[in-house]
Amino acid sequence: MLSNYIKTSFRSFKKHSSYGILNIAGLAVGIACAAFIFLWVEDELNFDQQFAKKDRLYRILETQTYEGKTGTFWATPGPLAAGIKAEIPGIKDAARLSWTRKMLFTKDEKPVYVAGAYADQALFDMLQLPFIKGNPATAFKDPHSLVINEKTARLFFGEEDPIGKTLKVDNRDPYTITGVMKNLSENTSFDFEWLAPYVIYEAQNQWLKEWGNNGTMTYVELQANASVPAVNKKLEHYLSTKGDIETTCFLFSMNDWRLYSGFENGKQTGDGRIKYVRLFTLIAWIILAIACINFMNLSTARSSQRAREVGVRKVLGAAKSKLVTQFICESLFLAFVAVFIALIMIYVFMPGFNILVEKKLALDITNPWHLGGLLGIGLLSGLVAGSYPAFFLSSFNPVFVLKGLKLKGSASAGFIRTGLVVTQFTISIMLILATVVIYHQIQHIRHRQLGYDRQHLVYMDLRGDMGKHFSAIKNQLLATGAVQNAALSSSTILSFGSNGSNFTWGGKDPAVDVLITQEEVSPEYVSTMGLKLVSGRDFYTDSKSDSNSIIINETLARMITKDNAANNTLTRGDGTKYEITGVIKNFVYNDLYGKSVPLILYANPEGARFLTIRFKPGANVPDALKKVEQIMVANNPGYPFEYEFVDTEFNNRFKMEAMIGKLAGMFAILAIFISCLGLFGLAAYTAERRTKEIGIRKIMGASISGLASLLSRDFMRLVLFSCVIAFPISWYTMSRWLNDYAYRISIQWWMFVLAGVLALAIALLTVIFQAIKVALANPLNSLKSE
Repeated sequence: MLSNYIKTSFRSFKKHSSYGILNIAGLAVGIACAAFIFLWVEDELNFDQQFAKKDRLYRILETQTYEGKTGTFWATPGPLAAGIKAEIPGIKDAARLSWTRKMLFTKDEKPVYVAGAYADQALFDMLQLPFIKGNPATAFKDPHSLVINEKTARLFFGEEDPIGKTLKVDNRDPYTITGVMKNLSENTSFDFEWLAPYVIYEAQNQWLKEWGNNGTMTYVELQANASVPAVNKKLEHYLSTKGDIETTCFLFSMNDWRLYSGFENGKQTGDGRIKYVRLFTLIAWIILAIACINFMNLSTARSSQRAREVGVRKVLGAAKSKLVTQFICESLFLAFVAVFIALIMIYVFMPGFNILVEKKLALDITNPWHLGGLLGIGLLSGLVAGSYPAFFLSSFNPVFVLKGLKLKGSASAGFIRTGLVVTQFTISIMLILATVVIYHQIQHIRHRQLGYDRQHLVYMDLRGDMGKHFSAIKNQLLATGAVQNAALSSSTILSFGSNGSNFTWGGKDPAVDVLITQEEVSPEYVSTMGLKLVSGRDFYTDSKSDSNSIIINETLARMITKDNAANNTLTRGDGTKYEITGVIKNFVYNDLYGKSVPLILYANPEGARFLTIRFKPGANVPDALKKVEQIMVANNPGYPFEYEFVDTEFNNRFKMEAMIGKLAGMFAILAIFISCLGLFGLAAYTAERRTKEIGIRKIMGASISGLASLLSRDFMRLVLFSCVIAFPISWYTMSRWLNDYAYRISIQWWMFVLAGVLALAIALLTVIFQAIKVALANPLNSLKSE
């Protein structure tokens, strides 16, 4: 029986091949799109899932309240890990980890920058990092030990055993390789390629030993039977027992790091990247739904052509269940052909999709989940798409067909087809609108007035003795004729990391804490970055002359006084007084969507970690970079030249939004494409049904343009009705999306007009081809049998 159904399905497909191809094309594109999205979703849901102890691993976060608002912070004091492990029941282990940084490793005059971090040895067991060589229990017995991953081991030692061999770090101390760990997978929160003992990092930064300074990440492993609420209760005010510290701490589960990292007023909101997972999952099902709608539309449209076949079968004794099974089998046949084609499309387009989403996704046909997913999508698509045609075609009375009467339910079938077309185009128009809004929001932020010129700015880490010889290096840079200025700073201009609240000034309310960002810079900083002085003066060329001088931004100046803040005094918590010598115009940093927060600049180049260079406008950048490289290598031999454009870092801040915009645009195009396949088929079917009517109208003098308009009019009404439904839904949805951004666009009327006109134009182009084709046909061919 099954083989008979397959033969029937194949014959039906062969007889109506054009409609079958349209069905398969729509389903294949829909299934391929859904598969891509589900692979992305799978990768996001599997983030950090490779760690065996993930359910018992937590990161310690802090909450701090300033000006009545509670914020959540990811940095903690250095002594916290050892303290809570010893004093809080339920904590099995704790470890510190520095932020990932690039260090120079050298072997046999081969210098390479490699990204890694400093960690406590306990982290090896907590994360169950798989060691290929060495013993994780003794890897950090010697402070100058180094654990590297496979990639780094192969880079420096090839196939040799690296254990016991040394690498020179930062052209200074030799570190002994004591372990080689497997490369971390792509979908993990950790991105280190080497780990060194945290005690080295602590020795280089003595301030990390203070309870009042936050500068490290703290991870804990709970005991198997530990109560999270009980540990949190002990942890909450733990820091206040170590001094005059008002911040609170809490556990943040590894299971939430990736997807549920949203916090508001110190509380977890359940938001984060999970909203994108939900959004893309919804889009995947929508694309599949549109593809299934196509199939249902074309199948019900062809129902009258198969009515006689079904009538004869019923008269000859075919049961309704047999007919339903036959049509479901035909639907499944098309669906699994579409799955096969979709599979080919996935393998062909996967590299491009990976570039778009910046992942290394792969469809593994041997993976039961992947194979089951594809078969499930094919089965679901076939059943859903074929269900209505199957039950509709098998339910009518054969007498009506054989007598040439109109089928009962044909009107309802037409109504359903109309509803499905409207649904398709409603979704397509919503995706077009989403693409337009997201694109303009990103452009709005990118072209925001930042308060400085980010163009022609290049920064690099201070390596070796660059800081000590900065004056000489700067003069050589200026002598190239391509460099306008250069400056040192403790952070890049987009990412200031240090802040504190221990400042007072005349008239300040002692009950209100103000969090102030602090940056140590060289005297050239303001002019190099292109910051604007509102009042007062810039730093003197000799930074020592301004050792107790500061420059603040307008936000802090307004807090201090309504008048000119220059020449006022700020007092630090340790009693040090600073004279405000200048006020700069607010500029945007850290949160590119938010407002400027209070800022202090110190003239202290000794605390700098970055060198920023501004090229002259119109300079040949490649040539200028070559000249800069020559100077850097000459002044700092042994350190490869690496740099980053501020503009590149700025654009990287919008990766997620840009990806959403691109994906929304891509899916909008595909949704329109799938919808138009169905519309093309329906237009062909409508034109075929009205062939005789059109012949009579042509004989009666109807013009080609009039006939084309007649055949297109109904479809245009459907698209317009789709606009009426899509516009308010899109406005509400995108307004909510924009509310997440403090600095945002407003949704304009022309965006709706653009989406509507695009949908109408595409639908018209799709339909008009069939309309003109029928209108140009010789009417005698359609009327000669009458």
